[in-house]
Amino acid sequence: MELNDIRLEIDSLDRQIIELFKKRMDCSLKVAKSKRESGTPILNLKREAVVLDRAEELGGEYGKYARLLYGSIMELSRDLQHTIINGNNDLKEVILNSDSEFDTQSDKWNVACLGGSGSNSHLAAMGFFPNANYSLEKNFDKVFEAVASDKCSFGVLPVENSSAGSVSRVYDLILKYRYYIVGEIDLPIEHCLCAIPQTDISNIENILSHEQGLAQCSVFISENGYTTKKCGSTSLAAKTVAEEKRINWAAICTKAAADEYGLKVLDKNIQNNDNNCTRFIVISKKAIISDKADKISLCFTLSNHPGSLYNVLCRFATHGFDLTKIESRPIPNVPFEYLFYLDFIGNVHNEDNCRMLCALSEELPEFSFLGNY
Repeated sequence: MELNDIRLEIDSLDRQIIELFKKRMDCSLKVAKSKRESGTPILNLKREAVVLDRAEELGGEYGKYARLLYGSIMELSRDLQHTIINGNNDLKEVILNSDSEFDTQSDKWNVACLGGSGSNSHLAAMGFFPNANYSLEKNFDKVFEAVASDKCSFGVLPVENSSAGSVSRVYDLILKYRYYIVGEIDLPIEHCLCAIPQTDISNIENILSHEQGLAQCSVFISENGYTTKKCGSTSLAAKTVAEEKRINWAAICTKAAADEYGLKVLDKNIQNNDNNCTRFIVISKKAIISDKADKISLCFTLSNHPGSLYNVLCRFATHGFDLTKIESRPIPNVPFEYLFYLDFIGNVHNEDNCRMLCALSEELPEFSFLGNY
């Protein structure tokens, strides 16, 4: 049989499959109406397991592919049923009760961020809240604690660097507190090598900085054979070098931090990547969702069966969501179980988007909406 003849046969079979698929989805709508009348939940894991096992058995030599196909069909069927059974749930209440805006130019806000004056987090906070009162905290935990205690209305935290990747501790704290992300800002990062005025670059042996600063300047450090010491922030590194007054010590920090603590800049732009940039987020206890918000963040756990992540991502693809980040984090005290963190493009004020997320919030073992900003 020629290739063209095979393709013609495939086209014929595809038409038959589509017609049968449409009939099956019509049946899903009938099931949804029946469940709505009886108050039966949409998700029925036992029933789905029976359908998937049967598909694998009937699939014969293609059984595993049939199971994967029907896993997607079941996800799409449930998604369709939610268009019929669209009740209220906690996520919908959060969206309906969220504020639509906040004045980032106001001088009434107390904002927490990492490090001292001139740290990258401080510069990011000033970029987002130029007139705020800043609470400069010694570590990421303290930033979240400042928001938790209502000492501050907002916290500004780095989550991702273009060369060093994700800031794991911040993601762990996001998943611990489940506060809302209400904004973000991208800050170009220029790292400088800074020391006390009496120091010459030939004297330097030891480098102090935050672990992200050390990671982002790893090539420069390695090429010069420097030893390193971690500090709580780049500004703390600058402060320590200024106070210790050791001629062989230098800090990797911002020029602003060097100016703050009276250090001189020995070298600049020492980061691995000339286009070094860090993404910072703004956290709040209160959800704030603008009509123009275009990024959604959420986290969830999955039931423990093959293809569970694939099937959830299938739902996102069906709705045309552009996934921009996926991160898995271990669940504390639960060995080999993970939370998934996702960023994707969309707005929850769109009814279709809202319905899909509400459906997932009801179906997944654990689900948290982290913001739309």
